[in-house]
Amino acid sequence: MKDTHRPAVLVLSDSAADLGRRIAGIVDGELHGARARVTDADRYFDMAKTHIQVLFAEGRPLVAVMASGALIRLLAPVLSDKHSEPPVLAVSEDGASVVPLLGGHHGANDLARLLADGLSAHAAITTAGDLKFGVALDQPPAGYRLSCPANAKAVMAELVAGCSARLIGTAPWLSHSRIPFDDEASVTLTVTDKTKTADELELVYYPRTLVLGMGSERHASAAEAIVLAEQALASGGLAAESLAAVASIDVKADEAAIHAVARHFNVPARFFPAAVLEAETPRLKNPSDVVFAEVGCHGVAEGAALAAVGARGELVVEKIKSKGATAAIARAPSVIDPQAVGRARGTLFVVGIGPGSDGWRSPEVSSMVSQSTDLVGYSLYLDLLGPLAQGKARHDFDLGKEEARVVHAMELAGEGRTVALVCSGDAGIYAMATLVFELFDKGGITDAASRIEVQVSPGISALQAAAARIGAPLGHDFCTISLSDLLTPWEHIQRRVKAAGEGDFVIAFYNPVSMKRRTQLAYARDELLKYRPFDTPVILATNLGREGETVRTVPLGALNVDDVDMLTVVVVGSSESRTVTTGDGKTWVYTPRGYSGKAESGMKG
Repeated sequence: MKDTHRPAVLVLSDSAADLGRRIAGIVDGELHGARARVTDADRYFDMAKTHIQVLFAEGRPLVAVMASGALIRLLAPVLSDKHSEPPVLAVSEDGASVVPLLGGHHGANDLARLLADGLSAHAAITTAGDLKFGVALDQPPAGYRLSCPANAKAVMAELVAGCSARLIGTAPWLSHSRIPFDDEASVTLTVTDKTKTADELELVYYPRTLVLGMGSERHASAAEAIVLAEQALASGGLAAESLAAVASIDVKADEAAIHAVARHFNVPARFFPAAVLEAETPRLKNPSDVVFAEVGCHGVAEGAALAAVGARGELVVEKIKSKGATAAIARAPSVIDPQAVGRARGTLFVVGIGPGSDGWRSPEVSSMVSQSTDLVGYSLYLDLLGPLAQGKARHDFDLGKEEARVVHAMELAGEGRTVALVCSGDAGIYAMATLVFELFDKGGITDAASRIEVQVSPGISALQAAAARIGAPLGHDFCTISLSDLLTPWEHIQRRVKAAGEGDFVIAFYNPVSMKRRTQLAYARDELLKYRPFDTPVILATNLGREGETVRTVPLGALNVDDVDMLTVVVVGSSESRTVTTGDGKTWVYTPRGYSGKAESGMKG
């Protein structure tokens, strides 16, 4: 997953960072800073050229605080199709000038105007149509879709040459522009929610005024639902491009068929409580007592469509049925903001932020946190997000409140929010992901929370971080064991330690000690000494990736429990693990992938 719609604001030095942060606030962007010269950014990069070209290839809007010539030279090798270019803007370091370089009609001009207003700067817009008419005909505002972008160049050329246009339909952004209108003009601008083939000198704009209401049986066929939705549009002669949303009742928030239809039309799915749909009963064309008995309202498809378009809207396609689904379409009197219609299916991102430093946090996790409205986690973990947490609602929990933390995150998502449940290391290794699915399995959450979408993203675990810092101790078979007997009976832990010792696994011990628990690690040391040598290397790694990081190696036989605290991960080598000292005097630990005494290692890349 990549957050390709959020602008990346690039700065190359601390002197430009304050301006970059202001720009990021204005455009809801993410501040990217050169690692060597910027101390506070949301993301860091090492090579400006590579980073900028990768973002451009991903379609990410770019706002760079740097000279426009330098930015052009960096991007020149990857320029190809102007129709697929994302917005690219250069901002002078004094913040006085904003220059849209690429993607003017793909949002760059609009971003330039937004920044000019926010920074009291000058937007150096050079696009002819924008300058002369105040609009970009090939880049209509939010809520409108252009059906025939290939015609835009010829239409704009005619208008710039002095021709007038004929306006069919209504759109305030066109009627309030500086375009001269004449009912007899050869150029036509058409605004309609009906399917239409554009003439040579015609641009057809579809306003997002339609909502497709849908109901379905549980586990209905997605293909069947899509076919039914297409039939509903065809029966009314309506354009799919005018759909603003797919709407249904909230008990269908996790219905795969409903979401498949929304993805098919590339619109959001929105949901309403039964009581809201029941209030639409007087406007229904096909009320049903059977439906009321099942879900508490007299019509799902028609009711959801009408609830979405509001009191001034109208039903334009009555309910039609297939074997497992129903569909209806309603029209609003003006463009619909789908985010203001009902509510979304809530999303819970379960993310592992690794040890906490941004360099060890995956881009996917950063993207998920950026998309979230709410952050839930242990206070220290939320603090480690730094600027990435700004503008988010924080829900801080103390250690020891794990289940309450997870329930709260799921209930927030059940309200339609996008929530990040933040864990250190990897979310699925001794962390919160397990509790999420346990609550799905055993209950303990509301019906709304049980219908949320869950995505789990991996993070760098403590054992991976420790291994990387000390070399390659996990080069052969390894396992992890938690020494905490808070949730696991001590006799089970003893059995696992013994089995790992007999199996000669490299072992990463999590939760090795606590304030009250000091004997388990000593037991593990003594048990493992039955199976491996006194001088087996043991890695003690504390505060990995954070301030105060320490990583050292001691022999297993000399492991002192008092040298270990709650923030330490203990990695015990196998009987095959070795140490080696390089020319700089640093001692490394590795576990060969071959077996001792084997003529050929059989190592593979």
